[in-house]
Amino acid sequence: MVARAAMMAYEDRVEPRDETLCRTWLFDAAGARHAVTVVNLSLNGFMARTDAPLVGGERVVLTLPVVGDRTAEIRWSLGGRVGAKFAQELPAALYPCALAAMR
Repeated sequence: MVARAAMMAYEDRVEPRDETLCRTWLFDAAGARHAVTVVNLSLNGFMARTDAPLVGGERVVLTLPVVGDRTAEIRWSLGGRVGAKFAQELPAALYPCALAAMR
């Protein structure tokens, strides 16, 4: 049931994502630092690979090139992947530069 809910959240996103391959840091709600690889990004969210035990609803901080630390909410977690929605949309003017730095 959890896997089905995670996949529904994954498929329910409303905007296309850009493919990336960026190793960076994510800080969980307790402040622990985890290595992640961001594999896609949009102005409003991301998907990453990680071994961190993150759960839906958890607030995290993701460090991104150009735009810096961004607060996000984990929407789903399944098989070493997580999807999250940013608390605030990334600045549209900086997005192309951040995306270029992540490829």
